Amino acid sequence: MKPLIGIVTSTELEQDYYFTSTDNVNAIIMAGGIPVLLPYYQDQETVEEIARKIDGLYATGGYDIDPTLFGEEPHPKLGTIIPERDQFEIALMRKVLELDKPLLGVCRGSQTLNIALGGDMYQDIYAQIPNQLLQHQQKAPNKHGSHFVAVKEGSLLNQLTGKARLRVNSRHHQANRSVIEPLQICAQASDGVIEAIESTAHRFVLALQWHPENMLEVKDEDSEAIFNGFIKACTR
Repeated sequence: MKPLIGIVTSTELEQDYYFTSTDNVNAIIMAGGIPVLLPYYQDQETVEEIARKIDGLYATGGYDIDPTLFGEEPHPKLGTIIPERDQFEIALMRKVLELDKPLLGVCRGSQTLNIALGGDMYQDIYAQIPNQLLQHQQKAPNKHGSHFVAVKEGSLLNQLTGKARLRVNSRHHQANRSVIEPLQICAQASDGVIEAIESTAHRFVLALQWHPENMLEVKDEDSEAIFNGFIKACTR
């Protein structure tokens, strides 16, 4: 049977609809999963029921994250936040991790995973990191790999792709800062920005700062390997 994959949806500020990109949906379908779009529930009982029913969680990109969740005031460069999404996503992640079900996060999903486990993040890398940075908000099509990341040897990401260096797309102004165990950094850009984290205590927990779902359009083999590995883990 194909696994049911919960996809965390997005919403607009003060709007009453949920959505996700077709790239997110197609990535799960192409890898052999059945995507299920998740609205935001606030009661813990329903969150736990969702976690039990899905076979894996796909935490997608989206707006910024409420900094009060990791004890900070909002930086002037902080963008739009959707508090209901933050609360639902973090609560669901914690239950999925407790049940040791596979989790794949991209962009925002990488940061919410880190925060869910006690880490923190840069609200704006350009304002808060003093050294010279790469262009992390690329001026190129979403499917284009605009810079490279170095992959930690022996990591889950390394095992999935078989590579020590990946070419990735990039469109973010936030990034993880302090990464807390059982998470570890498994990929970084040449400027030191954290590009991927994974858990050393779970079957499959991987979160990327880039958007592999966009790169499937150009048949990027590394992106395909990541989604195929995720769905394979959800099928076991």
